[in-house]
Amino acid sequence: MNDQLAAQSTRDQFVDLDVPIWAWAALLAVIAIMLAVDLFRHRDDHAPSRREALTETAIWVGLGLAFSVVVLAAFGSAAFGEYLSGYVIEKSLSVDNVFVWAMLFTTMGIPVRYQHRVLFWGIFGALALRAVFIVLGAALIARFWWVLLLFGGLLVFTGIKIVVHRNNEGSGGSSGALALVRRFVPVSDTFDGHKFLTRVNGRRIATPLLAALVAVELTDIIFAVDSVPAILAVSNETYLVFASNAFAILGLRAMYFLLADAKERFHYLSHALGAILVFVGLKMTISHWFHLPTYLSLAVIVGILSGAIVASNRRARQSLGADPLAADPLTSEDRSSETVGR
Repeated sequence: MNDQLAAQSTRDQFVDLDVPIWAWAALLAVIAIMLAVDLFRHRDDHAPSRREALTETAIWVGLGLAFSVVVLAAFGSAAFGEYLSGYVIEKSLSVDNVFVWAMLFTTMGIPVRYQHRVLFWGIFGALALRAVFIVLGAALIARFWWVLLLFGGLLVFTGIKIVVHRNNEGSGGSSGALALVRRFVPVSDTFDGHKFLTRVNGRRIATPLLAALVAVELTDIIFAVDSVPAILAVSNETYLVFASNAFAILGLRAMYFLLADAKERFHYLSHALGAILVFVGLKMTISHWFHLPTYLSLAVIVGILSGAIVASNRRARQSLGADPLAADPLTSEDRSSETVGR
């Protein structure tokens, strides 16, 4: 009984919406339409240019922010703040996904023209996975308040590991994915267009793209363990948490082609992501006794990100000044495409 009362007290700190079925149906319909349009646009398996990736990234971000206006109009400013905080957190943490995917695709030798299809189905699976994580996480918090301490401690621990930095994160995902796929079906050494399965001598076997897809899903499970509790630290409303998560990760494909080769340019970004996890983890840990206002949390997160970007750009300019022959990895579309697909 005490656990239930304490959990209710924790939930009272956040908005508690009565979301009608039609609102859920509308959200899922919008997501399905966006996925269909994106798959149709990239049906020809072309390698996106930097300009195309930049345009698509801007569109995806615009859609995510547009939905925040819908939330504001339908549910009020408190829900708006929680959705926007969750969106910014997930979008920020997703940058690490981008860098790990680049490492995986490079290790596995996936051609750049096929990477979008792998990421499309990988993110499609991630949406379903995140939905399960969100429902389970919200249910645990609603039932047992001390779960906040476990989630918060996990975020702080992970954040510290990221700040300390690990340059080879995700490097073992490709071999693990290949081993996992080979337990169920043989894997060929060659591609058959953008197919995940093909036939050789009348026998159905997997292509390297299926192994790459499994690797993407495995890495998303790892990242979801961090990102879902992080969003639950700023909102316990399932509708807002899922919507912010969905709109944030739907644009990751475009962001990947924009930022995959920019890890060195944004040197301090990983440190900022670790700092965000530590901050959110501490916020979640103390939330049973003290609720940090949502908009203050959002301001802290945006401030950490902005500081990291400014510091990274300054470091990049200083490096260029020290070495006049150094080249900006984002100034050439052709070079960007070659780097992403190497």
